[in-house]
Amino acid sequence: MTHSPATQQYREKQAGDLRPGDFVYPPGDGPAAEIAGIEVQNDDYGVAALLLVTMVDGGSVRIAVGSSVPVGDGADAGVVADSTDGVGADSAPDSSTSAEGGPDASTEPAVVVPPRPETPPTYTRPSAEELALIPEPDGTPEAVVSAAAANHKGKNGVQVLADRLTKGINTKSGSCLRDLSNLAFDLCIVLRDPDHALAVADLLNVLPFDGNLDRWASIERALALSSFICREAGQSDRAAVYEKLLRAPESQEEDPFKARINARVRQRSLNEPNLYDKEIFRAIDNGNHEAERDWRFLRLEALMFLRAHGGSKTIGEDELARRISNELESVRA
Repeated sequence: MTHSPATQQYREKQAGDLRPGDFVYPPGDGPAAEIAGIEVQNDDYGVAALLLVTMVDGGSVRIAVGSSVPVGDGADAGVVADSTDGVGADSAPDSSTSAEGGPDASTEPAVVVPPRPETPPTYTRPSAEELALIPEPDGTPEAVVSAAAANHKGKNGVQVLADRLTKGINTKSGSCLRDLSNLAFDLCIVLRDPDHALAVADLLNVLPFDGNLDRWASIERALALSSFICREAGQSDRAAVYEKLLRAPESQEEDPFKARINARVRQRSLNEPNLYDKEIFRAIDNGNHEAERDWRFLRLEALMFLRAHGGSKTIGEDELARRISNELESVRA
């Protein structure tokens, strides 16, 4: 008689660790079946969401990437009889042979699950000694903003942001964090005032990642800018602290499979960054210099982020430094 997973001992395996040749128990009371191939299906955001697992016998099952599934060792495949049937487990088919009994010439399935990325490195929060390289603000956050804006009277963009922020800075507000980030960028990139830009950015840089990606986007921006400012000023130790803070959220996923998937998606975004080429060329073709400058500003932010990340497999740090210099000239022209 057959044995279902509910009535016999079995192991569980993470869906992302399944490989062709493994034996899994399909839903129901059937025996274990050998996996022939695994196809990874992504969701609309490009993240692996579902595994389509096909069996040697032609069946298939769909498994969510985060699931654990019952697996056997091959001895439970086919019809397994108890002692009263007179048929032992030795009659189970060998996994190295095909359903026809001969050698399986198609052990490599047509669609194979991509190789798992290595476990991503752990990026821990900087030590107390490292964090001490980031100076305490000179007064209240509102005072820091006021001091930065005081050096640039008549600059409407900075004054509008400063007026809004000096009424009260709430670090729980996403819009407030965006205003601080925008002010730091305007001070550094447009007004060439890196010292005050860094002071404003440091109001954001010390905030931890709380899982809110909208709020974190502003902090991430400030950290990338701060790394750039310090690298340009020769403060490599302080820049390294900002870069470590920038990457620390990458180690917060505790599930190993999800961490590997996140690392794969993150590396793809670093290798294939959106540098707004189409938008910039379209603005140039239309003679829209203001739109071109806005898109180049976004490209500059993306390049700074890549540099703070140590570059990627497609764009090295030297090339990033060259591109950043070119974009600075363009947006400041």
